Amino acid sequence: MTRAFLLAAACIGLAGCNAGGGAPNANLPAMNVAFTWCSGTPAFTIGNIPATAKMLSFRMIDQQAPGYNHGGGTVPASGKATQTIPCGGLSGSYTGPNPPPPQIHDYQWTVTALDAGGQPVAAGRATRKFPE
Repeated sequence: MTRAFLLAAACIGLAGCNAGGGAPNANLPAMNVAFTWCSGTPAFTIGNIPATAKMLSFRMIDQQAPGYNHGGGTVPASGKATQTIPCGGLSGSYTGPNPPPPQIHDYQWTVTALDAGGQPVAAGRATRKFPE
């Protein structure tokens, strides 16, 4: 219960953080993930990034249409515990949210920190509605 409370408290200042999400893989440390919609790829704030992370890998899933591949992207890890990625800052293949009107869908981003060998060292996720 204390861990859930601390995670929820950490997410209060991070719009888009999914306090109930935690790490997608229970064997990995959890990172804090927040994002905002904008043109191009969203803007992200990632926290609790391990010092061993060399790359951050992003993947988006539409919770109402999980079979549709929205893709994602990658960015080099900055070496800092917190990193901000600006709008359009991901490199890779990404198809933005586009639910059929008047539907509103829940989009979940999963972020995985990878070490120099490409192995996952931490992960986190956040969900937001589109359109908001």
